[in-house]
Amino acid sequence: MIDATAIIMTKNEEKNIIDCLKSMQGFAKRCVVIDCGSTDKTVELAKQYGADVYFHEFDYYARQFNWGIENCDIVTEWIIRLDADERFPTELNKEIEKLIADNKDKPMNGITVEADLYFLGRVMKHGIRNKRKMMLFKKAYGCIEDRRRDAHSVISEGFSVSTKHRFIHYDFKNIDSYIKKYNWYATREMMDYIDFVHGKSANIETDVSILNQRKKKFGIYYKAPKFVRCWAWFIYNYVFRGGFLDGKESLVYHFLECYWYRFIVDSKIYEFEHCNKELDQLKALD
Repeated sequence: MIDATAIIMTKNEEKNIIDCLKSMQGFAKRCVVIDCGSTDKTVELAKQYGADVYFHEFDYYARQFNWGIENCDIVTEWIIRLDADERFPTELNKEIEKLIADNKDKPMNGITVEADLYFLGRVMKHGIRNKRKMMLFKKAYGCIEDRRRDAHSVISEGFSVSTKHRFIHYDFKNIDSYIKKYNWYATREMMDYIDFVHGKSANIETDVSILNQRKKKFGIYYKAPKFVRCWAWFIYNYVFRGGFLDGKESLVYHFLECYWYRFIVDSKIYEFEHCNKELDQLKALD
């Protein structure tokens, strides 16, 4: 067991929360669930499996998570950033325990992990997949950058390491839930884009690869024509990066992730620019 608190934000996650919390048993000292108004059994199940549950009105992910760091009485050295549809396999837990022990006297302040992403029950091995994420950081040095979308964990000093084993990203919900969630994500993506256009976006200085990734996104992708760039992104990932090798599940995934989602983002950008829309306050996903 490591000296860590897992922070998990929820709303109507009864299908995912049990497996998520089970993967932390015997690994993290404490689990904190920050709920924003679940109407299913999420809160009841979280308490049943040993989590401390807090309620906080949702604005957006980064702000909610950072609120948890400051307001949930966290006294452990490490914080684990975990979503309800994510879980840590035993092999990953053992590797992380060893990394922490081996670097006890070094300024290792972050641990980055890649995902095995499952979609419609099949792991995606080609094309676009979940990117690596700093899932553990020391409380004294880390937080999540204040962005509405694409918010990364950052550390103020020291270094981070990457694990060999992966975490599992397996959402047991359905396509309806996926579409609803990504429509909501698209609004946040549009808002971050508008901030960028007006010079309000901040860069990450602690992770060069993430900084380069963001420069490509805003320096290349968003300079391509609206409604064309999403089609090109789908072709690039599904054809040239081999997404087609993962069967029908991958076709659905890449169409929704690369084309449909990005088309919705462009539509909302167009609506904002041409219909005199204002940026509304984001609410939690129902």
